[in-house]
Amino acid sequence: MRVGTRGSQLALRQANLVKESLAAAHPGLEVALVTIKTEGDMIQDRPLALFGGKGLFVKQIEEALLEGRVDLAVHSMKDVPTDIPQGLAFAAIPEREDPRDALISLEKKELEQLPSAALVGTSSIRRRAQLLHLRPDLSVRELRGNLDTRLRKLKEGQFDAIILAAAGLNRMGWQHISPRLLAPEKFIPAPGQGALGLETRTDDEWANRLVASLNCPQTFREVTAERAFAKGLGGGCQVPVAAYAQEKSAILTLTGLVISLDGRRIVRDHISGPADQGERLGQALAENLLNQGGEEILKEFR
Repeated sequence: MRVGTRGSQLALRQANLVKESLAAAHPGLEVALVTIKTEGDMIQDRPLALFGGKGLFVKQIEEALLEGRVDLAVHSMKDVPTDIPQGLAFAAIPEREDPRDALISLEKKELEQLPSAALVGTSSIRRRAQLLHLRPDLSVRELRGNLDTRLRKLKEGQFDAIILAAAGLNRMGWQHISPRLLAPEKFIPAPGQGALGLETRTDDEWANRLVASLNCPQTFREVTAERAFAKGLGGGCQVPVAAYAQEKSAILTLTGLVISLDGRRIVRDHISGPADQGERLGQALAENLLNQGGEEILKEFR
């Protein structure tokens, strides 16, 4: 099985975790990684929102999948647009890693402890907006590059703190950095954050059967609800929205957020219902937030 992946250190680590899981689930299966350079990897000096958002990390890999050059694509779900090409689908979403955002500073300070005017780096407009909502006195600047590049820039003193996804740090085994984890109730993650999407061609029965063994049904339902919320808002990775779903005792609770870029206007709500109706819940919550003022915020941003 040929597995398409980006070539960053984190992407390769994630693809190797999938490779190991496939080999363990199907003894004798040979799995090879195919590294694909994406548009997102090539744009390093400008905000991705200007060019179509984080979907730029996905497009070339999906093209390779559709053309039959790979049999499986491994994505970070938070990077995947809500609309995927016809003929492709997610055969599995494995058990989710930590979905929280992580604040990292050399002094290991909490968000509340950062000094006024501290320079915080992030490439995410969602993180930028929520930071400014909680700490309007901070200075938030664009931070691009792979995980190790961002950490290097912090160590060099280019930033006082940076925000990354906790999942990436955990998968790399870099917990020694001592990140300060931001509670999802207060700082809502991106839809699908912490989860990997295993994408295949819908007509490839062989790949779908093998990959399906790695699926975590609960994670699949939670991520489905979060992505349905984002889709209901008519936005993808390049708009300031956040969503976090939790399933307990067959009940799914979804919290959603729409926020202005400066963090001053915020619309937030939650909804609960049967866990197997995540798509309906996501769409209903999106409609609620649009009616509560989210439409005006998103209209101005677009």
